[in-house]
Amino acid sequence: MAIIQWNENLSVGIDVFDRQHKKLIDLINQLNDAMSVGKGKDVLGKILTELINYTQYHFSAEEKLFGQYAYPEAQAHIREHVNLTQKATDLKKAFDSGKTIISVQTMDFLKDWLNNHILKTDKKYGPFLNSKGVK
Repeated sequence: MAIIQWNENLSVGIDVFDRQHKKLIDLINQLNDAMSVGKGKDVLGKILTELINYTQYHFSAEEKLFGQYAYPEAQAHIREHVNLTQKATDLKKAFDSGKTIISVQTMDFLKDWLNNHILKTDKKYGPFLNSKGVK
């Protein structure tokens, strides 16, 4: 069962980033599904790794456009990317070392992180980049 459902309220108005956000939502939902049926550590670890890698890819794509179009809030946005990436990487390291498990709290963090990042931070760049012709 999906922990996050895509809806148009999550759209930032830029097709490539909406598709990437949908992929991130799918990965979080896969992780939640695997956790809920007690999948092994290897499966959970693989999905978590894919989530982290795809997030880094997505952040890089956003940051490239920020630089290309001189997005005025780029530095604050990039700092948020760095912080979120570090938290996710720390979570993965703790998971790999057996110090943590993928728990309801972890899923809540991932869900809130994605929702809050899209709805509060990413929504700001949509109109700016749209005004530069990025759709």
